[in-house]
Amino acid sequence: MITGQYCRTMAQYNRWQNNGIRDLVKRLDDAELRRDRGAFFNSIFETLNHVLWADLLWMSRFDEGEGPAVGPEDHKALTPNINEWDLLRFQTDGRIEEWAAKVKAIDVSGDLTWHSPTLGRTLSEPKALCVTHFFNHQTHHRGQIHAMMTAAGLKPQDTDLSLMSEV
Repeated sequence: MITGQYCRTMAQYNRWQNNGIRDLVKRLDDAELRRDRGAFFNSIFETLNHVLWADLLWMSRFDEGEGPAVGPEDHKALTPNINEWDLLRFQTDGRIEEWAAKVKAIDVSGDLTWHSPTLGRTLSEPKALCVTHFFNHQTHHRGQIHAMMTAAGLKPQDTDLSLMSEV
């Protein structure tokens, strides 16, 4: 279903898109970042925290490293401000790229079993599906962030994967 190269490409895409977001959100004051814009996770800041929280959670399942510092009930408040989000986002993107650099076909075969704190039960799914979900989840919520930033008067960068090679 997927390959190590897919993981490396998507990890690179993740960093490219997050770097573009990082540059733009610094132009907004805290009130604008936290303003409820009617999105699933309300604000730009809460959505940024949700994506970062989920990335840390999935990475802990993939690389058996540390997970997020807060549970699912506090995921939208993972970081208290944009500077701390920026640092943890930068570190997490590096962690994702380091993991992806090592992925081989065998690493995305078979099942992944984990306990879901959100559902309160153990789940088991094909690893390839979990990795695909991981990258799809980032892209989905970054699309929401893109729309909220546009509504706030910012001009986010293009999101087309095919344009990534031009940077």
